[in-house]
Amino acid sequence: MTLQFLVDGLMAGALIGLGAIGVTLTYSILGFANFAHGEFITFGAYATLLIASAIGAFVAGSDQSIGPLSITWAVIAASVAAIGVTGAMALALDFVLFRRLRGKSAAISLVLASFGASMAIRASLEFAFTSRPTYFARDLQIATPIGLGLKVTPDQIALLIATAVVLMATHALMTRTQVGRAMRAVAENPSLARVAGVNVDETIRVVWLLGAALACVSGVMLGLLVQIRPLMGFDLLLPLFAAAILGGIGSVPGAFLGALIIGLGEAATVQFAGAQWRAAVAFVVLIAVLIVRPSGLFGRSG
Repeated sequence: MTLQFLVDGLMAGALIGLGAIGVTLTYSILGFANFAHGEFITFGAYATLLIASAIGAFVAGSDQSIGPLSITWAVIAASVAAIGVTGAMALALDFVLFRRLRGKSAAISLVLASFGASMAIRASLEFAFTSRPTYFARDLQIATPIGLGLKVTPDQIALLIATAVVLMATHALMTRTQVGRAMRAVAENPSLARVAGVNVDETIRVVWLLGAALACVSGVMLGLLVQIRPLMGFDLLLPLFAAAILGGIGSVPGAFLGALIIGLGEAATVQFAGAQWRAAVAFVVLIAVLIVRPSGLFGRSG
């Protein structure tokens, strides 16, 4: 029996976790399930691809791989720029659509609006880039044995390190900054937070920016490890929500832990039961959590 599924599950959990943090923040602070979040992941990946292509065309040597990685300097620079582009798209979507419904309509109206926005973004990306998958790089990497039958590639190691850095930065933002305290206050009671002097509108914009940034990073990771295609974010939607609910809505560490559980569960299912059962894992976990512990691992009951 090989334990390689542990590495695969860890990588899957890492990219699901970054997206799930955005889902849990949007739900806890804005009060609705944003079905367009999966498209933020896809949008970020395509934005990075376009910007990296432009950088590679105008900056000599930027399309060269970094050491043993398949990642280029152009992709790294493009991902930073794409975070800003994806954040701007999320803010524009909120300004045009969600802001007009927030506080004036039932939550279901926001959910339906997000569902419509997701279809529009997905269709636009498919029209612009076609349904044919594309890649940041086509270099094949040789996995290095690390013991116990496990093998990892340089890209996987680099992306796990990057994920850890992003996760620690997000946790520090949420727990050690005024912005993070404002976000927690708005999640608790928006009206009371406004009375206490919190700029609720600005806090909401920060939530959109943070969620979009994490989604963009998740999309870049998925593009580097697998491929880029218009349905990549949509396929992650159920695992994202399952991870957020499993961890407890509003809990950043909980969302990431839930994502690791989902990722490891999917990888184990592929190895021991077959790839055709992979999509069922998130659904089974989601139903089980809603029945047994609706508040999730780190959520508050009641």
